[in-house]
Amino acid sequence: MKSLAHGRPPLAKPLKNATISSKATRTLIRSHHNLEKQKAKALAEKDHVKIAALTEQIEAQGGIESYQKASLLGQANDRGGDSSRVLVEWLAPLTEQLQNLAANGRPARLLEVGALSITNACSKSGLFDVERIDLNSQAEGIKQQDFMARPLPQDGKERFDVISLSLVLNYVPDAIGKGQMLLQTLKFLRTIGTPTTAKHMFPCLFLVLPAPCVLNSRYMDEGRMESIMQSLGYEMLQKKITNKLLYYLWHLTGEVKPGIKFRKEELRSGKTRNNFAIIIK
Repeated sequence: MKSLAHGRPPLAKPLKNATISSKATRTLIRSHHNLEKQKAKALAEKDHVKIAALTEQIEAQGGIESYQKASLLGQANDRGGDSSRVLVEWLAPLTEQLQNLAANGRPARLLEVGALSITNACSKSGLFDVERIDLNSQAEGIKQQDFMARPLPQDGKERFDVISLSLVLNYVPDAIGKGQMLLQTLKFLRTIGTPTTAKHMFPCLFLVLPAPCVLNSRYMDEGRMESIMQSLGYEMLQKKITNKLLYYLWHLTGEVKPGIKFRKEELRSGKTRNNFAIIIK
């Protein structure tokens, strides 16, 4: 199984200008993703000359630190805000139960993969025991760790009631890796010992993707996305679509359905489509 770090650029100096425009921020993020996809392809083809050239281009843009800084700027309130606000809003019906759990010393556990901040909505809500991880930690309180290489839970106490993958899945450079990441979430969610009052929502996966990944892909649409998640035992509780992002809340209700596979096959044609895909083997 490839780690999430596969294909990631080396660390480099961050952007000097922390007040770049929203247009420049989007351009940097989009360029970084495109270079990463090209590099992943070059790695698969073992084209060392191209790998070196692409690595140099990524470094010239500031590497992963510049990408993360651009992502943080993109989370500023004047640029769409913090995606975890949507998660807190969706879990509002459980507020009283979550407060009681926290008061009794058994707060709901949340794993935030790809965390960029310790002051986002889910962190400030006081409803969760939050564990934050990222490949390149940008702050105290965020553990530097690859989710795909994280040691598996030994018991229920090490599992989580909620996992957040906000703008993380789209970063995985290949379709097989994306499928492996979704499968990996099943290993970390608490399926036994969920408080009775929360069983209609917990355990759950908060998934945020750029809207075009699902709405404008050759290989993905809303029906395919739901079929993939259902095959993993998830049911959709909530969905929100904006001009830029697609938010989901998936409730884990069962186990992986054996024998169901999803290949990379064209669902929609068109020159303006992107190549986002998820393969489940």
